[in-house]
Parts: sequence; C-alpha cells; structure tokens
Amino acid sequence: MRSTPPALALASLLAALPVAAQKPSGSLGNLPPPAQVAPPPQRPGPAPQVALPRDKPPPLGGTTRPPGFGQPGPGVGQPPQGFGQAPQAPPGQMAALPRSKPPPLGATGPGQAAAPGQGATPPGPRRQVSSGTGFVVAPRQIMTNQHVVDGCAAMTARLPNGQEIAATVIAADTQRDLALLRTDADAGPVLPFRRAAEMRRGEAVVTYGFPLAGLLSSGPTLTTGDVSALAGIEDNPRQIQISAPVQQGNSGGPLLDLRGHVVGVIVSKLNAQRIAQATGDIPQNVNFAVKHTEAVDFMREHGVQPLLEGTGTVRTAAEIGEVAHASTLFLRCLR
Repeated sequence: MRSTPPALALASLLAALPVAAQKPSGSLGNLPPPAQVAPPPQRPGPAPQVALPRDKPPPLGGTTRPPGFGQPGPGVGQPPQGFGQAPQAPPGQMAALPRSKPPPLGATGPGQAAAPGQGATPPGPRRQVSSGTGFVVAPRQIMTNQHVVDGCAAMTARLPNGQEIAATVIAADTQRDLALLRTDADAGPVLPFRRAAEMRRGEAVVTYGFPLAGLLSSGPTLTTGDVSALAGIEDNPRQIQISAPVQQGNSGGPLLDLRGHVVGVIVSKLNAQRIAQATGDIPQNVNFAVKHTEAVDFMREHGVQPLLEGTGTVRTAAEIGEVAHASTLFLRCLR
C-alpha cells in the first residue's frame, strides 16, 4: 500500500472541512433544510357540557321559581348564570294556601261605592258596569247576590222576551251575599224552593244563568254537575260546593235539583289563578252556592213568602232548563 505524503494528506483534510461545516445536523447531504411549515390550527374542543340536575324534582308547591327564571340572560346568546341547574328555593318558602274567600262572581272592582241601587233609572245617560243573574221568587220579586247590586245607581232586568224593566233593591244581606229586588212589571212565574232542608253529596244539580255576557251567548246557559260538599270555603255553613261549571255573570242564578226545585243561589267560584300560584296545581270545577235554606230565611226576614214544594217528577236537565227559562232574568248594574 502506498503511503500518502504528509503535506498532501494535510491539504486534503483542510479542503474537506468547509463542506462538513455546511451540513446542518440531521440534513440530507448538502440539500438546504426543509421549509418550516406552520402547524395546523387546533380545532376548539367541545364546549363543556352543562350538568343536568341529578336530584329528584321538588313536589308541587314545594318550591317557588326564583325571580327572572326563564328570562334571557345578559348578553346576546349568552345563557343566564346557572342555566341548566335546578332552581333552588330557600328552605321554608313553601307558599301558603289562600285563607280568604275568593272574589264573588261578577263583583265590582275595588274603589266602587257600596250603595245599593235606588229605584228606577234616574234621568241622564247610564252605562252598564257589570251584570249578573236573578230569578223570580215571588210575584214581582227577584233574588240575586248582594255583590251583583253593590254600588249600582240603578238596576234593570231583561225578561226572556227581550223586554227590559226597572228593578229596585229592597233588601240586601252581605253575610249571606243575597239581595231582593222589586219590579213594577210582571217578571215571570215563581220558581219554587225545595221544602226539605237536606242536601246529599253526589246529588245532581243544574245551573241556569248568563255567564260572560257579551263574550259568550247573549242567551242563558245551562250547566250540570253534582253537590261536592255540604259546606263552602273554610267550612262556611251557609254554602255548598258544586262541580257544575260557572263563570262571572252566573252570580245570583238558581241552582236546581232534578225536580225543578231551587236548592241554592250561585255565588262564586274558586280563584284558580291564586290556587295555582300557591300549590302549583289548577283546581277544577270548584264552585259555590248559597244554600236554599239561607235564601228562604232571608226572604221571610223581609216579609216575602217563598213558594215551597216537596214533591215532583224527576226530569231531565233539558226539561229543568225549560222550567227555569221563563223565571231567570239577566240583570244589569248601571251607573
């Protein structure tokens, strides 16, 4: 083997050094390093899921919704704070059931005078402020509720043939919520009261009156139901509870049994909105009537003799409506 002279070996070594210095670490030969490519943008990960409530929902009436529940939160498209979490009510905040008597059907608004109507319509224009129902209990004598005549400057009664006659309040009882009116013209045949004082739960009854006049039919409306309880709100002994549907304007109308005898005077219905706010549930078919025994006593106290009957033929609801039609009147309260 030939030996390389020392000078030639040194020159070869020096010539190779610049080439070696141009090679970047990890490069391929003398090729330039690859261009730096920006990393792809990262996709946003899924938004954190809202935790669903795991506990059992509160019972009806157990909690109340906090203020603003269900309203849009601050900012556009931003959910309110705590969205998706079960609303928590502070302990001891269960709403109490209403204890007061619900407003009677067809009652006048707050701030109205409490003077009963006096005589026929006085001179000058009058306008209707409320309406109700009445029925003939004696010749030219009409019974209705006290709250129907409350604050009225004048009253009129519309007969089944469409004729309107003037009516004068002659007696009123705020405790019973009953009133008597007198008419100068014949108001129709007298409806008899049941002679027996007893009422039974489950007994079928019929209502006849003029609910929501101007919104529903301008003519009378008949509904059917049963006696649900023998007392009113908070065990009021003057009233009975019925399931027959009634509305504003039914006030003062007759409640009849299947023999056509008056067994009550429609007076009020349970305030469903207040009960729903207190309990979270909407009551159904909870209405009230003044007992016929209270109406009979009220008439006698004011010198009016009621017509009492103890027997009769059981009839259909349609036949009862035909009996009541000629004696049930649409009342208007004027001011």
